[in-house]
Amino acid sequence: MVKYSGFGSETTIDPPSDLKPQTAPYDPRFPNQNQTRYCYVSFVDFQRCKKQHGEEHDACQYFKKVYTAICPIVWVERWTEQIAEGTFPKTI
Repeated sequence: MVKYSGFGSETTIDPPSDLKPQTAPYDPRFPNQNQTRYCYVSFVDFQRCKKQHGEEHDACQYFKKVYTAICPIVWVERWTEQIAEGTFPKTI
């Protein structure tokens, strides 16, 4: 149970029982604290996997889970727009 208090009011939120916090697993290719490259590579890998196998493929879902856990939402939105416009800097 999480309690939020505001200006004179208090709200209680019960999260779903099956909710488990997750983050991206360790990848030895990216041993440093700066995870920018891991984010970018996971996003590109997801796009390539989606193009070859479809978005519902298990491997594609893994890459999607990784980049959604690591990447800032603004980056993902910008990259998605660039892919739609054909200006994304990487070949997918």
